[in-house]
Amino acid sequence: MEQNTSNNGLKIALGVALVLFLGTAFYTFDLMKKKNETEAHLKEEKQLVMTDLSNMAKQYDVAISENKVANNNLVEARTRIQGLMDSLQISETNVKSLWKYKQQYLNLQKEMDVLLTENNQLKAKNNQLATSLDSTRTRLEERNVFTDSLLMQNTALAEVVESATVLSADNLKGFGVIERNSGKLIPTERARRTDKLRVCFTVGKNTLVPAGDQELYIQVIDPKNNVLGVNEQVVFGEKFLNYSTISRFNYENISLNVCEFVAPKDDEKFEEGRYIVNVYNDKNLISSSDFTLK
Repeated sequence: MEQNTSNNGLKIALGVALVLFLGTAFYTFDLMKKKNETEAHLKEEKQLVMTDLSNMAKQYDVAISENKVANNNLVEARTRIQGLMDSLQISETNVKSLWKYKQQYLNLQKEMDVLLTENNQLKAKNNQLATSLDSTRTRLEERNVFTDSLLMQNTALAEVVESATVLSADNLKGFGVIERNSGKLIPTERARRTDKLRVCFTVGKNTLVPAGDQELYIQVIDPKNNVLGVNEQVVFGEKFLNYSTISRFNYENISLNVCEFVAPKDDEKFEEGRYIVNVYNDKNLISSSDFTLK
């Protein structure tokens, strides 16, 4: 009798364990299914944003072919759109990253819709005016007014596309300097006379970047492929970056000139040869240049 009771208890315990195992397995399977569905949805959303940007780029292609007066500005605008697409292509597929690109696209789309509408209206009026022009000076002056207006609109459109990008580092230059006791700096190309390296660039105007404290990573590589300066490492997900110094500044959505110094370690002298200067916005390389010390 006691043996039957013990057997029954064992069967009940095994049954409970089996139910718990099956429940855990089902819950785990359900979690994996939801995770896969979420990842698939994010990939679809990312592709939709990429498609929207591609369609926007095609509109610029049309504008470039139809507006030869402002062709250079439109080509630059088209290049910046491509840069945003390339950045999205290599970005991580997560909610935060996708939301950032969606916001940039939506802000840009609102402004571009207005500008393209005005641009098309001006283009239509300009075409009508071109067909009705005669040899009189008055009609020629009217045409010039509309042409100037069209040029202004195309320039404004290029500025909208430019503002969709992240912080930029334009006119990047690196060079050696001699530092006097008075603090005066004298540029030099002589390696042995160089006390420090100076890196200067211009942070471009970008109304979509929040105003406030910002930072860019500066990397200077010497002729022996060594990273100069502090040579500390920062990690971005699976990527890492060794930098020479961090440029910190207060950004107020206007162009800002920035200069930073990189000094040798332990009073070492700079090597003769080619130096490479890179500027990173987080993990993204936004500018690069080189210079030579003799």
